[in-house]
Amino acid sequence: MAILDRLRDLLGPGHVLTGDDAAGFGREWTGHYRWTPLAVLRPGSTEEVAGVLRLANAEGVPVVPLGGNTGLNGGTMAEGALMLSLARLNRIRELNAPARTIVAEAGVVLEALHEVAAVEGLSFPLTFGAKGSATVGGFLSTNAGGSNVLRYGSARALCLGLEVVLADGRVMNLMSALHKDNTGYDLRDLMIGAEGTLGVITAAVLRLVPAPRAYATALLGMESLGAALDLLNALQAGTGAAVEAFEFMPAAFMERLGALKPDLACPFAPQPVNILIETATTMAGEDPQARLEALLAEAFEAGQISEAVLAGSEAQRRKLWAMREAAAEITFTEPDLVDTDVALPLDRLETFLSRMHARLLAIDPGARELSVAHLGDGNIHYAAYPSDPALKPVIRAAVAEEAVALGGSFSAEHGVGVSKRATMAAHKDPVALEVMRAIKAALDPKNILNPGKVLP
Repeated sequence: MAILDRLRDLLGPGHVLTGDDAAGFGREWTGHYRWTPLAVLRPGSTEEVAGVLRLANAEGVPVVPLGGNTGLNGGTMAEGALMLSLARLNRIRELNAPARTIVAEAGVVLEALHEVAAVEGLSFPLTFGAKGSATVGGFLSTNAGGSNVLRYGSARALCLGLEVVLADGRVMNLMSALHKDNTGYDLRDLMIGAEGTLGVITAAVLRLVPAPRAYATALLGMESLGAALDLLNALQAGTGAAVEAFEFMPAAFMERLGALKPDLACPFAPQPVNILIETATTMAGEDPQARLEALLAEAFEAGQISEAVLAGSEAQRRKLWAMREAAAEITFTEPDLVDTDVALPLDRLETFLSRMHARLLAIDPGARELSVAHLGDGNIHYAAYPSDPALKPVIRAAVAEEAVALGGSFSAEHGVGVSKRATMAAHKDPVALEVMRAIKAALDPKNILNPGKVLP
């Protein structure tokens, strides 16, 4: 316990939480993972983070970085470890409107980034349901995606520079705002998506884009994913690639949503394929609503669309988005759940769902399934509710096998954490795993940074 006394000297007694004060940090959002941390630390600066890691590394005590704790794969499990909460590193260090960049510390909440950028007529376009709690450090450490990847890319594509504290307490300054920098290995990209196993992100230079002046948002009912993909391609061509989101909610999702949240029930009888689409423009005088209406009218005449509701106001737009953003809440309503996060080539999404449906019922005839997808970038969140909890590992393995067999990935945007380590062992290229282990050993030889995560 001597290390706790030294940490209190470093951070102040009020920022080293133990016992009952730390109990609220002993689980993640899903409730699937629970633990008892040695302590929860709340540093207020990069220098204090460095001091914590110097002490922990010297003593060989594990450290688990913590952002908004809204992960889904056990990435913040910290039994007997020091949990390093970055919530107090919540400053916007700089907003450079002409260069369209913002420098934010790791504890800045995503929604706060949106608000600060909007004041300058700019946007940080990463967005997802947990935007009110997810933080800069967390969404970079998992390379989060969300609804707008189709147009703007994932977190990695929106980050220009990083400040990272290494396992031994050294601070690595990669805080470049450059769009081009070919000066050796790309250490920035190495840290993004590493889930805190290689270093602790304390700040980032993030890319901003012009804020849209107007949106056009619609909910469509369609018969098949093939038709939806054809429509996506037509809309991309017809709008000049202005489609920001193209989200898939099948009939089963809509029915569950209506049952659990009647105020968000589908405005028409749920179709086999229900698509939330949004386009946007930054050009003054342009009417994206009229353009989308015209393109959808063509699709309706061609028989591609069977139902359509267009948002006529910002309130209606927000309600349509609330339907999609309720996905996690309505999925995690039962304790026995297999939640997965896979990515497929766009033309193989329908095949995956068909094959997985048949395989699930072969494994467990009493199982139920639920899926929702960022259809525009091929990311499906496939969930299953087995009748026998003992079948959960078998079902999880089957999902990964089907995705990989179709040229996909078993982890799209939620990270690996604990829950996908076995899948990593089964499907990640063995040479790639050797390289990853070598990098981990070089940067964290004592294995104190988020141990037991990512690598099999």
